[in-house]
Amino acid sequence: MENLMKCSVCGYVCEESKLGEKCPKCGAAKEKFEVLSEEAAAKIVNSDRTNDIHMDIINLCMAIDELAAEGEELDLDPPCVDVFKKAQDMAWQLKQMCKAELAGHMGKGKW
Repeated sequence: MENLMKCSVCGYVCEESKLGEKCPKCGAAKEKFEVLSEEAAAKIVNSDRTNDIHMDIINLCMAIDELAAEGEELDLDPPCVDVFKKAQDMAWQLKQMCKAELAGHMGKGKW
């Protein structure tokens, strides 16, 4: 695996071969980058897919919320509306759990 570099100013991470003369995020000089340890780099590489999955689930929850809101507006009958309200509640809870997991990953350098 190629060395991963981290900007000590803003935390941006990239592969060493793709590092230009300055940080593409904050503009800090190349000298502000440090090589990540093998362990830290492995965390980033290994968590890349799970972070994407969490983001996909968050997006699906947002779609569920929109669909359920549309179902509520149609107001077909009380049991139907109740299912849509429950779907919104469950989607919100799942979205919040995924956000919390992503925040935990960020705090552990798994991003």
